[in-house]
Amino acid sequence: MASSARAVVIVSGGAAISPFTTPDHACGEGMAAGSTDTYLRERLLAAGFTVYTSPANAGPGPAIEDTGFAGFTDPPEVLDAALTVNAVGPIDEAGAHLARFLGHLAERFGHDGFDLVAHSMGGLFSRSAIRQLRSADPAFTVLSLTTIGTPWTGGFTADFTAGDLTLAAADGDQRFEQIMLEFAEETRSLPTPNAGQQVAGRYLAGPGGWNERQAGVLDDFAVTLIAGDAFHGSGPIWPHDGLVTRASALASGVPTEVLPHRSEHVYPDAHSIFLCDLTGLPWERALTWDPDVADLIIDTLQRRPGPTS
Repeated sequence: MASSARAVVIVSGGAAISPFTTPDHACGEGMAAGSTDTYLRERLLAAGFTVYTSPANAGPGPAIEDTGFAGFTDPPEVLDAALTVNAVGPIDEAGAHLARFLGHLAERFGHDGFDLVAHSMGGLFSRSAIRQLRSADPAFTVLSLTTIGTPWTGGFTADFTAGDLTLAAADGDQRFEQIMLEFAEETRSLPTPNAGQQVAGRYLAGPGGWNERQAGVLDDFAVTLIAGDAFHGSGPIWPHDGLVTRASALASGVPTEVLPHRSEHVYPDAHSIFLCDLTGLPWERALTWDPDVADLIIDTLQRRPGPTS
C-alpha cells in the first residue's frame, strides 16, 4: 500500500469532461468520477490507495457537470479553470494546468509524491506536465506514469483529419469510417492549435516532433504502457481500440532517449465505454473499466517503491 504522503492521480484524455474528486468525496449524481475514471477510482480506493481525479473540461473553464453520455452532476468541489485541463486545447497548455493541479494537491493535502494513471491523451498531458515540472523544482515528485490507450505516436482519426490517411484505412468498417469523419468535423470546428490536430502522428512522431522534444523527461521512473486491441482488420490502423492503434499505445518506434524504462501490456478492450456501447461490447471491455486492467495497475503500483535508480 502507498504511504499517506503518496497519492494516485487519474488523468482523463482528449475531449473529456471529468470532475475533481478526492479519496473521500465524489459526485452526488450520475457517475461518481465521470465516464472514464469512476470504475478505476473505485478499484484503487478499495486497494487502499489515496486517489484523486484531475478535473478536465472540453473547452476552457472549470468542470462543472457533464450532461452527456455517462456523465455527472453535483461534483464535490469545482476547481478554478487554472487547475482544470482544457481537454480540447493544446497539449502543453493542458500539461501546464495539470502541473498546477498537482501543486495544488501537494500544498493542500501534504502529498510529496504522485503516481499518474492516465487515459488516452491524458498520457500526453501528463508527459507535458512532468517536463514542465522538471524546470520548476516543485516540493513534490512524480514517481510513476501509467498510460492507458495513450496515442504515443498519434491517433488514426487525427491522421485522417491531417490528410495522412484515407477512409480506406477503416477496411470498409462503417463504424470507424463514421468515427473518423466525426473526429475530423469536430477538430476543424475548434480554435487552433488544438488537441485534435496535435494528436496526429506528424506532430507527435515526425522528425523533430513533440516526442523528440520530450527526451530525458521520463529518465527517472518506470512507465507502464497499456493497449487495447478489441478490433481487428486489414491495413495500417489495425488492430486498435476504436481510436488508438495497439502500436501507438505501446509507443512502438518511440526511441529509448524518450522512453527508457517501459513495460507493455495488451488487453482485448475498446478505448472507452462509449466505444463499447457503439460496438455492442460490455463495459467491462473498456480499458478503464476492465477488472484485469485494474488488477494490473494495482499490482504495479503496490510493487513500485519509487524512482528508478
